[in-house]
Amino acid sequence: MACGFRRSIASQLSRVLDLPPENLIKSISAVPISRKEEVADFQLSVDSLLENRNDHSRPDIQIQAMRLAEKLKCDTVVSEISTGQGTVNFKINRELLTKTVLQQVIEDGSKYGLKSELFSGLPQRRIVVEFSSPNVAKKFHVGHLRSTIIGNFIANLKEALGHQVTRINYLGDWGMQFGLLGAGFQLFGYEEKLQSSPLQHLFEVYVQVNKEAADDKNVAKSAHEFFQRLELGDVQALALWQKFRDLSIEEYVRIYKRLGVHFDEYSGESFYREKSQEVLKLLDSKGLLQKTLKGTAVVDLSGNGDPSALCTVMRSDGTSLYVTRDLAAAIDRMEKYNFDTMIYVTDKGQKKHFQQVFQMLQIMGYDWADRCQHVPFGIVQGMKTRRGDVTFLEDVLNEIRLRMLQNMASIKTTRELESPQETAEQVGLAALIIQDFRGSLLSDYQFSWDRVFQSRGDTGVFLQYTHARLHSLEETFGCGYLNDFNTACLQEPQSVSILQHLLRFDEVLYRSSQDLQPRHIVSYLLTLSHLAAVAHRTLHVRSSPPEVAGARLHLFRAVRSVLANGMKLLGITPVPLGTLHELGH
Repeated sequence: MACGFRRSIASQLSRVLDLPPENLIKSISAVPISRKEEVADFQLSVDSLLENRNDHSRPDIQIQAMRLAEKLKCDTVVSEISTGQGTVNFKINRELLTKTVLQQVIEDGSKYGLKSELFSGLPQRRIVVEFSSPNVAKKFHVGHLRSTIIGNFIANLKEALGHQVTRINYLGDWGMQFGLLGAGFQLFGYEEKLQSSPLQHLFEVYVQVNKEAADDKNVAKSAHEFFQRLELGDVQALALWQKFRDLSIEEYVRIYKRLGVHFDEYSGESFYREKSQEVLKLLDSKGLLQKTLKGTAVVDLSGNGDPSALCTVMRSDGTSLYVTRDLAAAIDRMEKYNFDTMIYVTDKGQKKHFQQVFQMLQIMGYDWADRCQHVPFGIVQGMKTRRGDVTFLEDVLNEIRLRMLQNMASIKTTRELESPQETAEQVGLAALIIQDFRGSLLSDYQFSWDRVFQSRGDTGVFLQYTHARLHSLEETFGCGYLNDFNTACLQEPQSVSILQHLLRFDEVLYRSSQDLQPRHIVSYLLTLSHLAAVAHRTLHVRSSPPEVAGARLHLFRAVRSVLANGMKLLGITPVPLGTLHELGH
């Protein structure tokens, strides 16, 4: 793998520079492939070496690079040394490159790129990721969908790196909406509808009771009374609430399964109604709680009475608020999981809320508050299904499946598939996820079904198509070629470009692990698919001599393996069916 070559280059540099090889590893990077010219395999940024020095003279970088290059020698690993713009470039012995990379991909399997030197010495951590977190009886809007796929990606990546990850879905299952829902269900609820489609029915009841409460003060009053009964622990009110919650979770589990997402814990605001009272007592005992004239309680986060830094933590009737329950949840999770990092994945509109939560934990004396991290994302506009605005996640999944089936039917390959519905959903989900992950997570974007499903260009459909096509090559020619192959048969520019690109996979994973942005992996996989498409057109297997065919199949298998690894990290299930033949390009 790349790290073996990096280490070899680093050990030669360490002798010349008199620095430990460990300090040099991260300054040596695999060179991105270029369409215009054949590039070196690795480069050392001289600038990054000089950053570590304290002298302010910083001699001319180009001269430094040339002086350094003169002191280095080619060996069995490095066949050529040159200089670029402030860099020293290294070309690896071609046959060694071919053999090492392909063997490593096959041997490491799903761990390829993760065993890299870049991750060595990475301590195993306990990580909690809270994501998705819809509100029972309210719309599962596009923000929840983004939170679900982004949180799933972060959890997948952390798990792949060997950390112990706990995935938590923190449901909005408490608060005034349940007062409305309890009162509303007694007026408009039907038991059989609740049993057959709980999310749909509770949403209908919620919409109807909201309308009534706006016109009729008695309905509003009975909603308020129902929520107070819940807060006081009334057995009947709690039994109805529990039924709403249990049936909703049952349906969520089923829908998340279609998305390929699972949770270790379904928590919720309801868990912390009593513990949030303890938080209020603690704030009070530390002299941080201030009562307002309206009877609410606030905490001054500025410490000097700045009105913009006041955070309300209790209603005038003594009931808890969202922020109080979040504090209680954080304290409880620290006790339960003793986490090293806790990541909240929500839209950027909640940035201030989490700043307040983390700040409050700090002033309450919890020094672990700095282990909490908010990963914000931008807003998606314009996602509609044929039924109108998105109300439920299931609407989105059904729309994906329907549109994809229509695409597949128009190209006459669907009848060959064993389960066209499932395949359509997996390919469609890939399209949706790639569309979402291509840019920075913080960016807002205008959603377009046409763009998601366009058959040409950098889409999830193209990734699935490439994977299916490579899988079909393996199916057609069998796996007998995998024992040994002749590296001399893979020296064409198309093969070398693929090998150079495979070298970079660990760096791409490292980048995503640093900033938790999936776009680095997406861009890498799309380039890999384009390289594979070119190679597939030019490096024929069927009409080649056995030795050449075997070597090429080895190369294509390595591409498929890395493609599948990357897709799985993103939360995409690779479709193995070669019958998707002309679905992408």
